[in-house]
Amino acid sequence: MSAVSDPYARIFLLSHMRAFTSLAGHILGSHPQINGYYEMHISYEDALAVDRQLELFRQGDVLKPDSRYLFDKLLHNDYVLKPERLAPAELKILVSLAEPARTIGSIVHLFRQKPDPDLYASPLEAANYYVARLKALADFCGTAERGYCYFDAELLQAAPERLLPRLSHWLELDSPLSERYQTFSQTGKAGRGDSSARIHGGRIDRTRVDYSHVAVPEDALSAAQTAYRECREQIVSGAADSILN
Repeated sequence: MSAVSDPYARIFLLSHMRAFTSLAGHILGSHPQINGYYEMHISYEDALAVDRQLELFRQGDVLKPDSRYLFDKLLHNDYVLKPERLAPAELKILVSLAEPARTIGSIVHLFRQKPDPDLYASPLEAANYYVARLKALADFCGTAERGYCYFDAELLQAAPERLLPRLSHWLELDSPLSERYQTFSQTGKAGRGDSSARIHGGRIDRTRVDYSHVAVPEDALSAAQTAYRECREQIVSGAADSILN
């Protein structure tokens, strides 16, 4: 199927690891107008990329009847979004950041549970990833030719009753997003997002997880806090809409 005949608009969530993006994907992907819920690990640098996205999705999932959107999230600088090159695809872009201390602790906690040693099991490397990712997102937003909606990631867990109606409006959905969500064929699988038991719950779990046992070097945490403050301010200033804590 060519990009011209592809009937689906796209929703892209630009964020970083451990920013409630699996939860966001499942909430969005449970809406009858939206297909997709996990990270596909591809770049979008030309019109053919939307064809690849559709083909990848159809390998493991079925498109909903009368649906409008196909969703993907990009959490790593290895995967690039060039909206101006995806014409004529209709796009809705969401950007979301989470504060650094909890995020870095969560990244380290996750990767320390993996059977093989991983780069992001190091607090320093996790902090470096976080800073580099936030700077890349700020650069993207600073040059974006299409409007985007920014939201603080913590709102997904702390105040979904305030966040979800705003996202529903931004996405022009026929019915509101719900705190309840479905699970799918890729839910909980390695490489597809959150692999913990929490994602199988089917409803937003407001219980906060404590990662204070992860010791992040003071200078690395300070650099992350500075990046969060500066990048968030820049991203919010350029947003067509923003939903803040």
